Amino acid sequence: MPQQLLGFDVGGSAVKAGLVDLDSAQLVSGLHSAPTPQPATPEGVMAAIAQLIRALPAASEPRVGIALPSVVKRGVVRTAANIDHAWIGIDGAALAHQALGRPAEVLNDADAAGLAEMRWGAGRGERGPVIMVTLGTGIGSALFIDGRLFPNTELGHLEMRGMDAEKWASAHVRTALKLDWPAWIERLNEYLARMNALLWPDIFILGGAVVEHFEQFAPLIQCEAAVRRAHFGGQSGVIGAALAGGT
Repeated sequence: MPQQLLGFDVGGSAVKAGLVDLDSAQLVSGLHSAPTPQPATPEGVMAAIAQLIRALPAASEPRVGIALPSVVKRGVVRTAANIDHAWIGIDGAALAHQALGRPAEVLNDADAAGLAEMRWGAGRGERGPVIMVTLGTGIGSALFIDGRLFPNTELGHLEMRGMDAEKWASAHVRTALKLDWPAWIERLNEYLARMNALLWPDIFILGGAVVEHFEQFAPLIQCEAAVRRAHFGGQSGVIGAALAGGT
């Protein structure tokens, strides 16, 4: 029987979910979503996840993976970016088990996306330094060397122009300021140059829903490292969360 698990990716505007076949790396249910509750309290987010579970096909096992825009250490949420600060100090796995009646693996959202891309996607087989960058409400990052994750990097919070980098160059900023592709990519190029100067990766993998338009803006990217589109696009976090839940 195929190993199929539910994965959930909690973002600032939406909670995305799907049933993932871990043998074929396929999202077999299609991508489901629900609005992120405002405020995005632990109880509200778990209620949204429970609602999505009812709409999804049954998995082969009860364990789930949940990706949060947070530093997560040994299951405990340590930061809260674009979700309510009531999450800080919460044992996410214990909360999920209590609220959903299911065992859960809880991890950082960019780490989840990176796990999917390194296992099955744009980073598959790469042994050198790779940085996954997720572009959404904020900017997430995941660092890999020899295919292994250095968890909980928060490089969207690098200081740029007197603010967090994600306040300057995220996909949300592009939408909010109505920036055209050249204006936004100028900001993104500045961010990638800063990252490259600090870490010198071989490859950046860009993820998030905005990469559906990758062919439109890719010719404008200027970077010493190779820049690739996330193979799974905006689904990477869901797939990676399910992968983490299955390990």
